Amino acid sequence: MGFTVMFYVIAIVTLGSALMMVISKNIFHSALLMLVAFLGIAGVFVLLHADFLAATQVLIYAGAITIFVVFAIMFTMRGDMKTTNLFSRNLIPGALLSLIMIVVNAVMVLTTKWPLKDLIPPESTAKEIANLMLTKYVVAFEVTAVLLLVAMLGAIVIVKEVKKSS
Repeated sequence: MGFTVMFYVIAIVTLGSALMMVISKNIFHSALLMLVAFLGIAGVFVLLHADFLAATQVLIYAGAITIFVVFAIMFTMRGDMKTTNLFSRNLIPGALLSLIMIVVNAVMVLTTKWPLKDLIPPESTAKEIANLMLTKYVVAFEVTAVLLLVAMLGAIVIVKEVKKSS
């Protein structure tokens, strides 16, 4: 009973903040509401005993992606923040597309035969994932780390060249 109530509270907060993010006329408020939606999704992962996914959701999406979006907004904004997103010419098509997606998702969820098993979830999923990443998938893990390092160095070089020319 308690988990069901917690799920519905988290779901309402997550869906409400996602809806308000789309409807908000202030782009900065939309970014903050996106943060709330990301944290709500992490809450659902916690309820599902997926601690690794919850931590990843908080660190990558709620942390890095939201900060990236806020910085992008603040660095590219001109004028007053209160005058952003005042009018949208895509309100009707966006609402129609959203309604279609909701109906498609609802039909898929209601018509799928969900297998129910009485398996006990593991105490910690992070330990098993860490063992796999550092043994079986260590090469892919290291290649990803090098790729991210090269991307970061490339971004630094590009920013330094832009500052020199301006």
